[in-house]
Amino acid sequence: MSKSINTVSIAVLLLVASNLSADSRRDYLIIVGSTTIYPMSQLVIKRVMENSNLRAPMVQTTGSGGGLSLFCNGNDELDPDITLASRPIRQSELEKCKLNGVNEIVEVKIGYDGVIFAQPQDATPIELTRHDLYLALAKWFHNPDEGEPLIANPHSTWKDVNANFPDIPIEVRGPSKGSGTRYILERLAMEEGCRIAEGMVELEDEDPWQYRLICRTIRDDAAYVEVGENDERNVDSLTENANALAIVSYGVMEAHEDILRRLTIDGIAPDFEAIRNGSYLISRPLYLYVRKSSVDLYPGVREFLAEFTSEEAWSKTGYLRPIGLVPMLEAERKKYAEVARTLTPMDL
Repeated sequence: MSKSINTVSIAVLLLVASNLSADSRRDYLIIVGSTTIYPMSQLVIKRVMENSNLRAPMVQTTGSGGGLSLFCNGNDELDPDITLASRPIRQSELEKCKLNGVNEIVEVKIGYDGVIFAQPQDATPIELTRHDLYLALAKWFHNPDEGEPLIANPHSTWKDVNANFPDIPIEVRGPSKGSGTRYILERLAMEEGCRIAEGMVELEDEDPWQYRLICRTIRDDAAYVEVGENDERNVDSLTENANALAIVSYGVMEAHEDILRRLTIDGIAPDFEAIRNGSYLISRPLYLYVRKSSVDLYPGVREFLAEFTSEEAWSKTGYLRPIGLVPMLEAERKKYAEVARTLTPMDL
């Protein structure tokens, strides 16, 4: 286990322990994991609490890997009941779970997520690659020469990034730090676009910290404007600069097809099917992993799963769609709703 995950583990356990009395079982859920799914889980929790007398779960954003590490620690009272993951659980993580007695794990896929770059319909069309996005939005570049190891991004126009692009200032309006969409942008667009830059593969092995700084850090000047979590506000902001790009969810993009154009990334348009099947490269499946032994010990597991897998939440017209959830097709939703209802463990 890495030092960072150990630090997260200790922080989570101390926080939970401070809320437990010495002689009573906790009466709330512990949920950890992906920052991408966190906003969705908060909406689901709000709905559950509005219709029950349950206490609010304790939710810690640890990242998918950190959440799965905590989840597989064991079956003690301080171990998480549910972890949110923006990728499937790995075989090595399943082995850790089995080693620590976490033998019944319920895997519930909840849908898909995509990051869409949009521009006004009347703007000059631009077709991007992930490498273009890295060159446009990175704060730092690697310096292959002697001296300072980092170079500040010198690109101020799209033409600086690619000679075939228009000679207009780079301006991308997107989420602030801490959001799930920002996480996807940094990891699946920026980092993947950075990997093909000269020396990056070697740097990842030689100096992982500097590699992450270069490949995952978005510039903080006028080229990237933080507009928070309100996608509607992001759409409205394009009226201020018709040459700007806005990062929006799939649901918001669909609602504004009359005024927005969705941009291709590496030649793939971010439509429903491309996001669902993963051919659009800034997309991925999202999961809940549930420790079945928690179901009869701590209140709220069944209610949380039932709400998350309800048609009101995760369908094409559900309340999770506007914040970025790309729904599964009906047959797949029925499959995983049944898994959640019956708490059927996955094969280990």
